[in-house]
Amino acid sequence: MWSDNSILYQVYSLGMCGAPKENDGHLVPRILKILDWLPHLQKLNVDTLYFSPIFESDRHGYDTRDYRKIDCRLGTNDDFSYVCKILKENGFRIILDGVFNHVGRGFWAFQDVLQNKDHSPYKDWFCIDFGRNSCYDDGFYYEGWEGHYELVKLNLSNPKVREHLFSCIRFWVDTFHVDGLRLDVAYCLDLEFLCCLREFCNELKPDFLLIGEILFGDYRRILNSRMLQSCTNYECYKGLYSSFNDLNLFEIAYSLNRQFGEEGGLYRGEHLLCFADNHDVTRVASILKEPSHLPLLYGILFSMPGIPCIYYGSEWGILGKKENGSDDALRPALSSPQWNDLTDLISSLAFLHKHYKSLSQGNYKTIYLTNRQFVFQRRFDEDCIAIAINADTEEHAADMQKAEISCNGELTELLTGNTISCINGKLRLPPLSLQLLKLS
Repeated sequence: MWSDNSILYQVYSLGMCGAPKENDGHLVPRILKILDWLPHLQKLNVDTLYFSPIFESDRHGYDTRDYRKIDCRLGTNDDFSYVCKILKENGFRIILDGVFNHVGRGFWAFQDVLQNKDHSPYKDWFCIDFGRNSCYDDGFYYEGWEGHYELVKLNLSNPKVREHLFSCIRFWVDTFHVDGLRLDVAYCLDLEFLCCLREFCNELKPDFLLIGEILFGDYRRILNSRMLQSCTNYECYKGLYSSFNDLNLFEIAYSLNRQFGEEGGLYRGEHLLCFADNHDVTRVASILKEPSHLPLLYGILFSMPGIPCIYYGSEWGILGKKENGSDDALRPALSSPQWNDLTDLISSLAFLHKHYKSLSQGNYKTIYLTNRQFVFQRRFDEDCIAIAINADTEEHAADMQKAEISCNGELTELLTGNTISCINGKLRLPPLSLQLLKLS
């Protein structure tokens, strides 16, 4: 799958482009701003743009009004089509948010139900009880998403709803040349619907990628040959930051071994979406207690099994906390991209991830582990790289005897090109360090 070797870059377009929080109905081509970031994205070595919701919505994008129309706050379909054309010409792939569990109250079919009640031809598109009332005093009750009744649950078992959604996906592929979807709250979606979606997308575009949002439990419920090719790795998302905050690297090592270890790894051979933050969670630079751990965290992120995804602005370490139930601070308007030492590192890590098959497709093995030190190996055939982390402020000597390829002698550190000596199987880990060592 093309995504196995890709680096994703997530853009929450309504926020980044400075759109008003409420849909004011004013047409402004803010989406063209993406093209101003193109040199930055190329230098960063990302190759896939993942756009959080861009279609006409009531407010934040996940409350869709029309799946076939770009939100007027971002521009027109032609504006977005032009953006996609330029991205494609520069070698980028495009992923959109597929928000299929629910729509907004402004969704055209729900508006018809509000007007015509049980006489509406669309009443069965939703989960409605005309014997009860809603909190909006609509004269009927309907299911919302997890108690949020501004988000109206679609009846995905209705063939007409599926037909409409699939026709919209075809429209996105034909018009915007989309390469995949990230399925919002995929853990809520009807499993039969997911099977039909996969079958439809396979016929539409054989290499079409489906990534599902799932927070916990066994990912294989939706991650399998009949449903989705990938899903969000929230287990490792949490393990990444809390391992550093608690100075307990056993946590992230446990998760990686449980998921990808050579003996019984649940998701061996799968490529999950791995991330340090996104539009729903506090920025990683805000949640980490020690800023000097940020480069080390990204070192693990880009070296662990999976598809790395960067959230816009986090590549230079912007702050943003989820507070009082508001996501506004997580989705800021940014006038232009910035570049600093962290961005340099992430760019280098992205390059190495794409260049070395061991990092994108290799097996995983823990070599050395303490509370504050962590060395693991990725191997693809004879291509083998050891990733060495020292989260302590003191130097440490790591025992490399468990590496599958001999570590004695001179090793090349891939981020700097420097030569590192490993004597008698002992590797020196400088304080607060990240090293990617090519083993041979």
